[in-house]
Amino acid sequence: MASPTTERSFPKPNHGAEAGLLDFPSSKSRTYNYFTPAKLRATMYEDVTVDVQPDPDRHLTQGWIYGFGDGPGGYPKEWTELRSANWHAFLDPNEEWEQTIFRNNSNIVRQIQLNLANAKKANAYAGWSAGWVRFVEKHIGAWMHAEHGLGMHVFMSEQRSAPTNMINNAIAVNSTHKLRFAQDLALYNLDLTESIDGFDGTVHRSAWHSDAVWQGVRENVERLTAIGDWAESLFATNVVFEPLVGVLFRSGLVMQIAARNGDYVTPTLVGAGENDYDRDHRYTRALFSLLTKDPEHGEHNKRVLGEWLERWVPVSVRAAQELQPIWSQPHEKVLTFADSWSAAVDAFREFLTDLDLPEPKELSA
Repeated sequence: MASPTTERSFPKPNHGAEAGLLDFPSSKSRTYNYFTPAKLRATMYEDVTVDVQPDPDRHLTQGWIYGFGDGPGGYPKEWTELRSANWHAFLDPNEEWEQTIFRNNSNIVRQIQLNLANAKKANAYAGWSAGWVRFVEKHIGAWMHAEHGLGMHVFMSEQRSAPTNMINNAIAVNSTHKLRFAQDLALYNLDLTESIDGFDGTVHRSAWHSDAVWQGVRENVERLTAIGDWAESLFATNVVFEPLVGVLFRSGLVMQIAARNGDYVTPTLVGAGENDYDRDHRYTRALFSLLTKDPEHGEHNKRVLGEWLERWVPVSVRAAQELQPIWSQPHEKVLTFADSWSAAVDAFREFLTDLDLPEPKELSA
């Protein structure tokens, strides 16, 4: 008796399927996007950053496609106390992505290398006084450790944790800025060791580890590296530490007094670091402004940011105050610590006003 023949069933192509017949926005365009551009046409920055990082709230209808063995999958929003109705609303005002990293940093490195080469050729270090040589080898060298610590252990850690590619890209660029600036200072230290008789290229280590004026800054930086909340880490560094300590030292001291002490080279390096912070300040202000003005969570975010201000402003104020003796060390003193501190506090207050945050009591103490 013949066994019955089993007929296999295969899906048959339907060339008249409904989806293939429908017209939808950009259906005939070769530049179709899964997002709405900020303007009529997407920029290159938007094309390479928006929706590159997956998100179940947008396109992963079945949830995260991967996870951690001891916790949630993907990029959990619980990694920060702050909340947003739409994390994807943030677009970096600097429009930083891979190409801008290489282009901007290569331009800065090229400029610095030319300046240092010209300085050696013109014997520009010959006019430095012994006091200024000691200042540069000790204090400019010590600041290198602060920049490296922030770049390697603060921003490098943060840049994996935010819920969108746009935020993580901006933080990653921030990390490269810090690491490049620290490297610039390290190479400068080596250059001066070769160019100036008696220049001690190792004293910056003992200054950072044991000099009393640097222990507040060192403590501040090391405590920043231990923050688990990525947004608190970013806020405590770029909103609090940088204006009250970083800008105070770089712009409020070094950029003001170097030329008066016969040094026209150091400001080119430190100025590059200040330019980096100006860029990083822009994206930081844009991000936290969105969060404080969030239609659903703005009040919650302002309350949390207020708590973070209470936690971190005293740490940075103490670090800044302990730096005060440095202002009296150069032979030519252009301004006092009080003048530099007043300018730093004014800029910090303006930053807080932009974010609609209260002024901490420590600023008027």
